[in-house]
Amino acid sequence: MSAFDCVIVGGGIVGAALADVLSADGVSVALVEARSIGAGTTACGMGHLVAMDDNAAELALTSWSVSLWRELADGLPRAVEYDACGTLWLAADDEEMAAVSAKVANYRAAGVRAEVLDSAALHEAEPALAPGLVGALRVVDDAVLYPPLAARTFALRAQARGARLMTGCPVRELRSGSVVISNGEVLTARHIVLAAGVASPTLCPGLPISPRKGHLLITRRGAPVVHHQLVELGYLKSAHGTDGASVAFNAQPRVTGQLLLGSSRQPGDATREVDAALLERMLKRAAMFLPGLDGLQALRVWTGLRPATPDGLPLLGPHPEKPWLWLACGHEGLGITTATGSARLVADQLLGRTSPIDARPYSPARFLAVSSREVAHA
Repeated sequence: MSAFDCVIVGGGIVGAALADVLSADGVSVALVEARSIGAGTTACGMGHLVAMDDNAAELALTSWSVSLWRELADGLPRAVEYDACGTLWLAADDEEMAAVSAKVANYRAAGVRAEVLDSAALHEAEPALAPGLVGALRVVDDAVLYPPLAARTFALRAQARGARLMTGCPVRELRSGSVVISNGEVLTARHIVLAAGVASPTLCPGLPISPRKGHLLITRRGAPVVHHQLVELGYLKSAHGTDGASVAFNAQPRVTGQLLLGSSRQPGDATREVDAALLERMLKRAAMFLPGLDGLQALRVWTGLRPATPDGLPLLGPHPEKPWLWLACGHEGLGITTATGSARLVADQLLGRTSPIDARPYSPARFLAVSSREVAHA
């Protein structure tokens, strides 16, 4: 039996970031991962670091997290491929362009650098884009990186401070004060953090997390040259405003000279197979914005499962019925972006510190307390 201050279950980017933060604060940590560090949803993600303003809570967490990534950037290994390329939110018509003014005001009020580009400025910035786009919103400090190596960097930094990394160790059970590994080993800890993404409800039944499948494609070298992450403003409606399968244009330049293309959403689909018809829709959508993609060869196509909550915000904080259990899961497509802020927010709560942002919008009690009351009166 091994004893720690905190055992973190799940070695994706959120769990690894938390191990990094806690170990830096002198907390003895074990990071337990069923596979290898960053091998699950983290390995399937686009790696965007984006400030998003769907609502105030999302903007607070994403903008803070992007700023934390920026503070870390100089210390990241080159292999992490951190690139502060910024994001261009593309307006295809006057209606979408009208939304840009409200968005830029939201960003600036939150301290996020943002600016409006008209059609001429947009095409000067990104000549490979299709003609006819009305303009764009540029979010200056957004970035991209390679998620699996970012997660491993966090984990190795924690290990260098004395944290124990346990890979290839599926967890059998969470108990008050202990974690039981599938091989029978028991880890004891005052605090247990569940950061297992889509697998979290398996270890803690009742969590409001469901899988949302997504497709990504990376091209061979020789793709159209782009300088920013490119996202259509219609993404907010196409990707998040429907309960059915949807696609939207999202393209990232990679330092390798390739393009990473998305995106799709399939709520409730937990399969790993590529949906050829949906992939075709996604690529046709991308070619509408980047005509130079026609005929370009794909190097690889893959899918991933995003852990989604009903309101789109993660579960960050104590389980209302299990005071020994902390949750850091349910990030859907923003786990890479918000890993830094999520780690700090959970660590601050666990250690009794005040955070720069309000933790209440992400409290697990917003769902689990209601669920408990319903069960009690059933």
